[in-house]
Amino acid sequence: MSRIGPCFERLQRDGRTALIPYITAGDPEPKVTVPLMHSMVEAGADIIELGVPFSDPMAEGPIIQHACERALRHHTSLNQVMEMVKAFRADDDTTPVVLMGYLNPVEVKGYEAFAQDAASVGVDGVIIVDLPPEEAGEYVAFLNAQQIDPVFLLAPTSGDERIHKICATSGGFVYYVSLRGVTGAAHLDTQEAAAKVEIIRRATKLPVGVGFGISDAQSAAQVAQFADAVIVGSAIVKRIAARVDATDKINAEVSGFLKELRHALDDITTDQAVTTA
Repeated sequence: MSRIGPCFERLQRDGRTALIPYITAGDPEPKVTVPLMHSMVEAGADIIELGVPFSDPMAEGPIIQHACERALRHHTSLNQVMEMVKAFRADDDTTPVVLMGYLNPVEVKGYEAFAQDAASVGVDGVIIVDLPPEEAGEYVAFLNAQQIDPVFLLAPTSGDERIHKICATSGGFVYYVSLRGVTGAAHLDTQEAAAKVEIIRRATKLPVGVGFGISDAQSAAQVAQFADAVIVGSAIVKRIAARVDATDKINAEVSGFLKELRHALDDITTDQAVTTA
């Protein structure tokens, strides 16, 4: 079993919503990533989503595209990302780490070798944006053999048949992409997202995380009222981009923002508990 299931079980017992921040590994330079991962955990992150830099990140808006470009200037590769996870695990064997990226580097490495290497360094889950479940049989089998969760994406346009297909193939949690378009593209419609999450829950017992469009504490708190996890990417990467010339300030910048999000999520939990009582 990966660390993801027990993490959600603990959060559910405590009545808390998971906070899942995303960063691009190697952005703005490789030495920043592992200390930043630790800082995010200290600031309240429950699971870390670590992006594998790719030259053509089709699902990403300009903010994360530029993060990939900055990381690739330092030749940050899939193998180097694995080494970052290994280094993180030297001091943190508890926090789940989910890799997010694109199929090409994984295919080059080979599904079996990728799964074995990911397991050996302590990866808990993997999101491959451009791999649909219909074509993922061998990939999923190798991940499952290493007790790594294959996390798949659902979109606002996903119909009932596709929702059931993706939920049946996913492990760890289901990732609901709450916007039509790329990351950081538009304003989040929380009513639409809440309605879709309710439909997804009828198809799975897995936790449902919501990402894309969550930019501040207010939107995070709104999503926390109906989701098991709040996933935040572009808003964090934007703050990293603002400090590329002062990398020593990145940890404090990101940690401060995550603490705001964590407080907002916990305030929702407290309010709901009071209402229930």
